[in-house]
Amino acid sequence: MQKYGKNQVAQIVTYGSMAAKMSIKDVARVLDLPLSESNFLAKLVPDKPGISLDRVINAPLEGEKGLKEKEGLGADDIENVKKLREIHKGKDLQANILKEALILEGSVRGTGIHAAGIIIAPTDLTDLIPVAVAKDSDLLVTQYQGKVIEDAGVIKMDFLGLKTLTIIKTALELIRQNHGITIEIDSIPLDDALTFELYQKGETNGTFQFESAGMQKHLKDLKPDKFEDLIAMNALYRPGPIEYIPNFIARKHGKEAVKYDLDAMEEYLKETYGITVYQEQVMLLSQKLANFTKGDADTLRKAMGKKQIEVLNKMKSKFMDGCAANGHDPKTCEKVWTDWEAFAQYAFNKSHSTCYAFVAYQTAYLKAHYPGEYMSAVLTHNLSNIDKITFFMEECKRMGLKVLGPDVNESIYNFSVNKNSEIRFGLGAVKGVGEGAVEAIIEERKQGGAFKNLLDLVSRVNLKNVNKRCLESLIMAGAFDFDKQAHRAMWFEKDPKENNLTNLEKAVRYGTGSQDAKNSQQVSLFGEASAVEMPAPKFFPSEPWSELEKLRNEKDVVGFYVSGHPLDEFRFEIDAFCNVPVNELGDLTKMRGKDIAFAGIVTSANHRTTKSGKPFGVMFIEDYTGSHELALFSDDYLKFKQYLTPEYYLFIRAKVQSRYNDPNNLEIKISSIKLLPDVGNEFAKSLTLSLSLDEINSETVNTLDILLKEYPGKLPVKFSVRDKENKVELASKKVRVNFSKKLFEELEYRQGIRFKINT
Repeated sequence: MQKYGKNQVAQIVTYGSMAAKMSIKDVARVLDLPLSESNFLAKLVPDKPGISLDRVINAPLEGEKGLKEKEGLGADDIENVKKLREIHKGKDLQANILKEALILEGSVRGTGIHAAGIIIAPTDLTDLIPVAVAKDSDLLVTQYQGKVIEDAGVIKMDFLGLKTLTIIKTALELIRQNHGITIEIDSIPLDDALTFELYQKGETNGTFQFESAGMQKHLKDLKPDKFEDLIAMNALYRPGPIEYIPNFIARKHGKEAVKYDLDAMEEYLKETYGITVYQEQVMLLSQKLANFTKGDADTLRKAMGKKQIEVLNKMKSKFMDGCAANGHDPKTCEKVWTDWEAFAQYAFNKSHSTCYAFVAYQTAYLKAHYPGEYMSAVLTHNLSNIDKITFFMEECKRMGLKVLGPDVNESIYNFSVNKNSEIRFGLGAVKGVGEGAVEAIIEERKQGGAFKNLLDLVSRVNLKNVNKRCLESLIMAGAFDFDKQAHRAMWFEKDPKENNLTNLEKAVRYGTGSQDAKNSQQVSLFGEASAVEMPAPKFFPSEPWSELEKLRNEKDVVGFYVSGHPLDEFRFEIDAFCNVPVNELGDLTKMRGKDIAFAGIVTSANHRTTKSGKPFGVMFIEDYTGSHELALFSDDYLKFKQYLTPEYYLFIRAKVQSRYNDPNNLEIKISSIKLLPDVGNEFAKSLTLSLSLDEINSETVNTLDILLKEYPGKLPVKFSVRDKENKVELASKKVRVNFSKKLFEELEYRQGIRFKINT
């Protein structure tokens, strides 16, 4: 804008249309359908990219063009479709909503701004196209969409700013700092074995473009071994072409024959195993098969993408004539054209896909070779999103990377990697700790070395920047845990002998006095400068916080648990007995009629009374994945009200069923609640230890014998011995063990031994 002028530069408008679920919700809102019923209707529409309500209501379920084949719907989705169709046949309000939604689907709902598109005009834009002023800036916005903007005589340019590029830049800087290596990221080898191994295992969380669960599944099947595979997958994984992915994978591995409609098509379709993936392939094939000029080919691409029927009809005649002139079978050419028409509206251009795949490959390369530095960068640039931070911390755990809490002797402002290749939380992640405070701590650390303890820090740093509130947050986050002579709780203990000053307030007073004394050095009779030594304060004793209280305070100042999780003590129970995580309880549609089991800690609970005077209770239960509100009424409340207690660890069994007198709404009907510490010995049936025949020797047998005898109990033990061809299960008559976290942790660390808790 500075270079070309405000009136010659504009962003490009986008028109958002009503998709299947949104059209239902919008109509339901206008017609005053209760929100719960609106959500119920919308949730019956399968979660598939690009699926339309028209297809859901009217398309056949089976067959080549059916929902099962074309959209890849599973049994649960098909059941939901059948329910939606039954509702659509009715004459009530819900049926009318579906009928109106069918009419409105695809219509414009609102406007937005293209993420990357910019128009730069040779003259004032208002002489060429209609414009408006952007909502939150003075920048102009076109009123023509990108797909027609060039017809108005201006050129659309894409300037895409990706957070991923910032993540890469941060990771490269951390690698330079930690390893003394400057990586030219645009020059990395495109045949790196470690990078492709990461893709083949589907371990792409945190990488660009390839991290969705669906994509990971396809990558495991595809086993990509060349960069071209990634380009193709990036282009295929979108509405429309996604249905060709199974064929693409099968053809790559020789499980399906590679077919070409015409032999002449092999030249341009060989790299994608006979499947048209890119716009460029359509353009090149039209030139080869039908003698199109390059201009004709580009016109064809645009017409197909924009569904310009009149243009396509003219182009089709020209295509068929050109193919006939080259001796190609008319019926086959008709099929090719029909396939192109269906495909081209979703087709990706290869150059775009290549650029995206290249950036994606760079992120995978960094994750494979420098996992600590890369994941540190990912965490830094997702700090404002608690859900993503939690997700990526779990990914770090899966990768074997330790994520340590903040530390005033090691942390910088953002996440970093220490000399032990562990990720260290940044001080900037702590609430109440500003950039000025972090700079003061880091600068003093550079000048005077590591801090011995909190007293040392307050006597050295600028306490205007690092104030009492900042210190409280750092303490609760564990930033002084390196000092084994102190614990977090002691700093908040009040001393009744000193006007109820907390130990932290004493420390700050000491720090202020110590710094004042240094700044006003006294000169002795002999002319020697000497500082007045401040006596260290005496701290009032206190008991440490419980593990739960420590973690709760940690979460208050960081936003999530860092040094552990309240449920860590029960992770084996959760793995063995639960079949649904708490974060999935918000969407019960796919669990209708199913028995579920989940566990968590009660974070809050309230006992209330309805307007009619009946008691009920509400509690929030939280596990590793999230939190959910549970309400208990009538008999359920009377039966289970004693469990509505904060900090109780609960194991809950329930059934997902329709609410009484309201079949459209689902509820969690609790059948039993147990205290989580009790369920191990109550529900575990046996423990199976699996060993390979090659790994069994006298040392292994003796080690296991000693270990199992350390944890005597009532749980039967079975041994599963396997070789390359056979597996034999043996039940021990003598050995029985206790359901013990320590035992399971010991077994986890034993190489060659796998175990399973049988329920």
